[in-house]
Amino acid sequence: MKIHIVPSSVGDSTRHQILSTYVINDSVAIDAGVLGLLSPLDAQRRVRHVFLSHSHLDHLATLPIFIDNVYVNGPDCPSVWGNPQVLETLQRDIFNDRLWPDMIRLSGEESPFLRLNTISAEQPVEVEGLRITPIELKHVVAAFGFLVEEIATSVAVLFVSDTGPSERIWEVANQTPGLKGIFLEASFPNSMHWLADKAAHLTPQLFRDELAKLQRSVPVHVIHIKLAFESQILDELRAMQLPNVQIAEPGTTLEFN
Repeated sequence: MKIHIVPSSVGDSTRHQILSTYVINDSVAIDAGVLGLLSPLDAQRRVRHVFLSHSHLDHLATLPIFIDNVYVNGPDCPSVWGNPQVLETLQRDIFNDRLWPDMIRLSGEESPFLRLNTISAEQPVEVEGLRITPIELKHVVAAFGFLVEEIATSVAVLFVSDTGPSERIWEVANQTPGLKGIFLEASFPNSMHWLADKAAHLTPQLFRDELAKLQRSVPVHVIHIKLAFESQILDELRAMQLPNVQIAEPGTTLEFN
């Protein structure tokens, strides 16, 4: 399985992850925070399915731009998958003819721009040779993590963002024999535990506590580090010397097998 961490910053460093998008095997995206800025354009055109973890802007900001970029006159269009709250947010707050043209309504009147699909907790969806299972997380809005399994190889990768301390997703992780990688958030420094608690995110200490629930040795990639606290969070993570943990690097493509 190939996963590209789409970069979301410009200038001297593209290492900062400000917006979230992960492209799997070139054809499936987890979140659309920066999907509409992916270059070259042909890379966007190869993405046929977008799975949205939740409704916050850093995870769906460029979805309208992506849809606009890849539109062709005809029946073929991307499929967008999300829980009912995410799909309601898209209709009410984004594709509403105020913030962006109502491509949802237009898709029913003309050649479609996108197709919306509802996903439910622990109900797998099979697309592009992948089995994608949404798993509920603990966040301030309804949010899913995703277990992504490559059907042909049984290789599995787990996406865990955004979340506070959770239980079910680690039960699933421990029951998945082909699990080869985990993407796990660490949003705030330890000194801001109070804010992490209110916002339902993790600090490095909470990150370590979550990994303690994992009953196997699996590479873990740290994601969703808040830019304002990046140096402090990285220092705290490194000081813990956690085995099999590395900082995810936007712009890189990881192979899991």
